[in-house]
Amino acid sequence: MAGMLTPNLPQAATTIARDGNALRILDQTRLPHAEHYLTLATLDDAAQAIGVMQVRGAPLIGATAAGGLALAMQAGARDTDLARAVDLLAATRPTAVNLQWALARMRERLAPLPPAARAAAAWDEAESIWEQDRACNHAIGRHGLELLARLTVAHGRPLKIMTHCNAGWLAAVAWGTALAPVYLAHLQGLQPQLWVSETRPRNQGLLTAWELARAGVAHTLVADNACGQLLASGQVDVVITGADRIAANGDVANKVGTLLKALAAQAYEVPFYVAAPCSTVDMNCRRGADIPIEQRDAEEVRVVQGSSGACRIAPASTACANPAFDVTPAALLAGIITEHAIIAPGALATLMARPAPVEQQASFS
Repeated sequence: MAGMLTPNLPQAATTIARDGNALRILDQTRLPHAEHYLTLATLDDAAQAIGVMQVRGAPLIGATAAGGLALAMQAGARDTDLARAVDLLAATRPTAVNLQWALARMRERLAPLPPAARAAAAWDEAESIWEQDRACNHAIGRHGLELLARLTVAHGRPLKIMTHCNAGWLAAVAWGTALAPVYLAHLQGLQPQLWVSETRPRNQGLLTAWELARAGVAHTLVADNACGQLLASGQVDVVITGADRIAANGDVANKVGTLLKALAAQAYEVPFYVAAPCSTVDMNCRRGADIPIEQRDAEEVRVVQGSSGACRIAPASTACANPAFDVTPAALLAGIITEHAIIAPGALATLMARPAPVEQQASFS
C-alpha cells in the first residue's frame, strides 16, 4: 500500500484506499514537510480525520465519509448504528456539501438492506463513490483543458493562472478539480504557469505547491495579499478555484480568501472560473447567504505550523475570528467547469438532471 497514494503523476495519484477492513490515507496535516500515512480502523477514526483536516477538500471529505460508514457497518449494522454513524460524520464539517451528498447516497443504499448485508454493500458503495469522483474529476479536467487551450492560443504564450487553496488530487480521490485542467494542460505541453496563494491560516496553498512540484508544473508561491497586485499588473490571465458548496443560484462557497480574488479579478477584467463536480451543487440551498460558514478554532490563527513544529504568533489572549469559507456571488463568475461542460452559473438546474460520466481508469492519460 505504501507508495500507492502519492506517485508523481496526478492521473495515477489517489488519496484514499481500502486496506483490508480499514482505510489508508495520507495525513495532510503533515504536508508539505513530511509524508505520513494513517490507517483508519473505526468510524471515530474517520470522523477525527475529517474534523482535524487530515483529509480535506470537498470531494475527499465526501469520499472519506463514505469509507467511514463502511468502517461503521463492520462494527455494527443495526438501524441505530447506521443513524449514529451518519449523524457523527455529518457533524464534522458543515460547509462542504459533498459530505452530506455522500452520506445520503450511502444511507439510501444501506437502509433497505438487512443488517447482515450492510457491511459488504457499504464497501461496494464507498468504492463506487471513489471511482465516480475519479471519473468526474478527469472529465472536469478535459473541459477545463479546452478552455485553457483556447486561452493559450488567444494570448500567444503559456498561460499565467492563479489559484487559491488546494483543489488538486490531494483534495479529491484523484486528479482534483481546479488543478485537473492544469495537469492535463501540462501533459499536453501547454506549459501553464501557476500563481499559488498560500491560503492562510491553514496554508493549503503549500499543498498545491507540493503537488505541482511533484508533477513538474511551473509555479510560484505568493502571499495571499500579493494576489490583488498580480491581477492589477496584468500578470494573471485566468483564475481557477475549487468549491465546497455551490448554491442553486450559482453562488459559490470556497476557502476564505476566494471572494477577494474574485472581486479583484472582476475589477481588472480577468476571467474567474470555479471547477467542481455536480456533487458540490446543493439545489436545496437557494443562495449563498444560506450556506453555513464553518467557524474554526481561533488557535489556527494564533499558531502557525512549520517544519520545526508550531510557532505562536499571537498570545492566547488575542481575540481571533476564523471563518473557514467565504461566498463568491455568481455574478463574479465567468463560468463553472463541471464534469459535463463549462456552464453559466444560472444553468445549474438543467445541468443537475444529467447522469454522472463513467470512465475507465485506463483512459486517464
